[in-house]
Amino acid sequence: MSKSSGIVVRVENAISAVDPGEWDACAADASGTARPQPFLTHAFLSALEDSGSAAPETGWHPAHLVLESGNGTLDACAPCYVKTHSRGEYVFDHGWAEAYERAGGAYYPKLQVAVPFTPVTGPRLLARAGPRAEDNRITLARAAARFASQLDASSLHLTFVTKTEWETLGALGYLQRTDQQFHWHNNGYTSFDDFLGELSSRKRKLIRRERRSALENGVEIRLLTGSDILERHWDRFFEFYLDTGSRKWGMPYLTREFFSLIGERMSAQVLLVMCRQHGNTVAGALNFIGADTLYGRYWGARADIPFLHFEACYYQAIDFAIAHGLCHVEAGAQGPHKLARGYLPETTYSAHYIADPCLREPVARYLGFEQKSVEEARTLLLSHSPFRKEP
Repeated sequence: MSKSSGIVVRVENAISAVDPGEWDACAADASGTARPQPFLTHAFLSALEDSGSAAPETGWHPAHLVLESGNGTLDACAPCYVKTHSRGEYVFDHGWAEAYERAGGAYYPKLQVAVPFTPVTGPRLLARAGPRAEDNRITLARAAARFASQLDASSLHLTFVTKTEWETLGALGYLQRTDQQFHWHNNGYTSFDDFLGELSSRKRKLIRRERRSALENGVEIRLLTGSDILERHWDRFFEFYLDTGSRKWGMPYLTREFFSLIGERMSAQVLLVMCRQHGNTVAGALNFIGADTLYGRYWGARADIPFLHFEACYYQAIDFAIAHGLCHVEAGAQGPHKLARGYLPETTYSAHYIADPCLREPVARYLGFEQKSVEEARTLLLSHSPFRKEP
């Protein structure tokens, strides 16, 4: 795609064309941990493509950016897709698309640097550690904008970026956007009761009552990871996923094969919470285990059991994080109801390159108002924190 000073940036139309070890090395260094975030790994991204979940047939055309130095070493990369719709992104631009098309423009195709169907913050410009790491990230950001222009795409979107990337991209002229999620933080707790001890009396009683109610009437919960997860577990969980997906999105994003592939390729990073009642598996929650964070992703149920959703998705996740020394739990997008369960609002970030000034200028004005609204909402929510107020 571009070449300068011995550095080559090119586009790969399948992640399988990139060496897994090279990709993961860039992702790990960009994450600043001993291993990359689960969703940035070659294994996860290839499972999305190989299963037909993120593929041209579903409107996700892989166009991954890779940066090589003069000796052919992969020094940086970015998960990138040409999109013909705005589904599965969780940073909503449908209004932008409708307004632009009413004015006679063509919003699609657009370019998306993101992990498909995964509203989890993490680096998007993945670069090996070294003296040129920041320069390589900037080179990738500029190359992505040029690629969007070459495609005659209306826009380029980097979603759920880190705050550092957000600031860098803003300095390069990208429009900046914020939103919020709810995350739980481990303040060195030794047990769930230790965590409850930091909450107000009313919230402690609420959570204890919800946990008791969820496990009444013979409900049992089993945590599965690694080789304990069998195909029959994925069969059942996929039923739950389809039920939730069809109600929330109208069309579930992931295929059944995707779950088999992550079970095959990265089962040690998977935590499956399965709920049984009277010998039948009635609900389940899928999580991924990171270096310091547990990521809650999907939930589904075939029985209406009060508070079981909270137990399987939020409280079991906290229990697991405490037991395994994890610092955070991220329970997915949206959900102010998580606040009362000890999950606090956290800002998320995205950056947007829009070529046409007729679209760019109104979007920039809108984002200014939106960003103020997001911050005001976060301040208001924190004022209703479930944690005890210090004297």
